[in-house]
Amino acid sequence: MRRRRISSILCALLAFGQPWTAAAYQTYGITVGTRTVPVKWARLPVRYFVTDRGTAGVTSTQFRDAAARAFATWAGVTSATVSSQFAGLTSANPDDEDGQNTLGFETRADLERVLGSTNFLFDDATGEIIEADIFFNAAFPWSVATGGESGKFDLESIILHETGHLFGLGHSGLGETELLAGGGRRVRAAGAVMFPIAFSPGTVTGRSPFADDIAGLSELYPRAGFASESGSISGRVTKNGQGVLGAHVVAFNPSTGALVGNFSLDSNGSFTISSLSPGPYVVRVEPMDDADLESFFDVGFIPRIDLNFRITYAEGLVVVPAGGGSSPIEIRVTAK
Repeated sequence: MRRRRISSILCALLAFGQPWTAAAYQTYGITVGTRTVPVKWARLPVRYFVTDRGTAGVTSTQFRDAAARAFATWAGVTSATVSSQFAGLTSANPDDEDGQNTLGFETRADLERVLGSTNFLFDDATGEIIEADIFFNAAFPWSVATGGESGKFDLESIILHETGHLFGLGHSGLGETELLAGGGRRVRAAGAVMFPIAFSPGTVTGRSPFADDIAGLSELYPRAGFASESGSISGRVTKNGQGVLGAHVVAFNPSTGALVGNFSLDSNGSFTISSLSPGPYVVRVEPMDDADLESFFDVGFIPRIDLNFRITYAEGLVVVPAGGGSSPIEIRVTAK
């Protein structure tokens, strides 16, 4: 087994981050022999504990209730089958490797950009998650108010993001930031709960998953019959006849407004966007040229990513059939 730390830098752009706009969901996978297997729970429900210590403005009971609402939101995704069970309050810390899944506050003033972080222990022979812990940084101001509170981060929204990691979801790049007059940046909009930067304090927008989040969860834990009702888009991204590695390929459904994507993740530029509702899609390819690449890829993978190409659209609409995939497409990009 090995332990992997997934850090959600959910407030970075308020002071330090770079501007970026992109779209994709990402799940975690490991190589076992010649196969890549997802990192996910093999047994549900996930039993979790909440620490018996709250923080300023949040009691342990309020913390427990916010966690229950967040887990219930994931369980309410109709195209997926995930479930959880509250196991009780605990005095354990969320970074203890003790065989239990613990959510808790810790004061980490040194982590001035991190609102929350998820660790999981998984079996590197199967990808099965064995234990997951989530810490929330008590150095920040928190709120559990129904409509949010000015100057405080919404706990339920951040729990929803972190429990997305707990179930195996990575970060989505679907969001947009802007420069503030006095310096720093703020999030203007996000199209995914798993966007790695938090909305401004006082906002409760992140309490409901978007199409990008739902696609990722449904790919990991599809409900019975979902495969026959959904479809996929696959193909290649190429430049000068060679595959492009690390490009965002984004599928937009003009009928529903749903936006879902994935990356080209091999030297051939191959990609697949799955868990899509049947119908026609506009497909767009964009470089990750102003994103924090470490939010999406392992460090060793980053030097190979091609950032030097123009945003490009597939020719015509791409039709996704129910229970199958589109005809393979090739999207040819050009250097900037």
